[in-house]
Amino acid sequence: MSASASLSRVYPKIINHIAISVPNLDEAVKWYMEVLGFTAVKQAVEIVADDSLKGRAIKDIHGPKIKKMRMAWLSTANQVGFEIIEYVQPKAERRTDNFEYWKSGLIHICITDPDIEDLCKRIAESGGKQRTEIWEIVPEKGYKIAFCEDPFGNIIEIFDHSYEQIITSL
Repeated sequence: MSASASLSRVYPKIINHIAISVPNLDEAVKWYMEVLGFTAVKQAVEIVADDSLKGRAIKDIHGPKIKKMRMAWLSTANQVGFEIIEYVQPKAERRTDNFEYWKSGLIHICITDPDIEDLCKRIAESGGKQRTEIWEIVPEKGYKIAFCEDPFGNIIEIFDHSYEQIITSL
């Protein structure tokens, strides 16, 4: 098959899930369900890096230092999976600077909520943090964005309208 033939079949892929790391899995599951309304797909399990199938897989995925982790699976309103991982051995550590935007890698997740003010308030009142003011980024349409973080240091952007509506209006 030629390169041009394989490129002609490219189509938009579906984001299946996002995974985050936290220092306390139980607190994080509770927070994401209570504050963002995510739903549980599968309860938390502990995975040990042993000779079992799952144990061998996590050693392959995470490298030789991993000994034990806990993991839970949630889902968003549009069925994007949201995995939360607590590394037990070695123990998870919160980053000192959790917004190193000058380094490559995942920067943030983005949530859409038409009541951006209320969500920012709920995040801040539940142990998270509002990182920025609420910006009316498209003043002629009243479209707003803000950046917050969960209590575990993960960055959450909030749009008050859909991705397509905001981006095409910039």
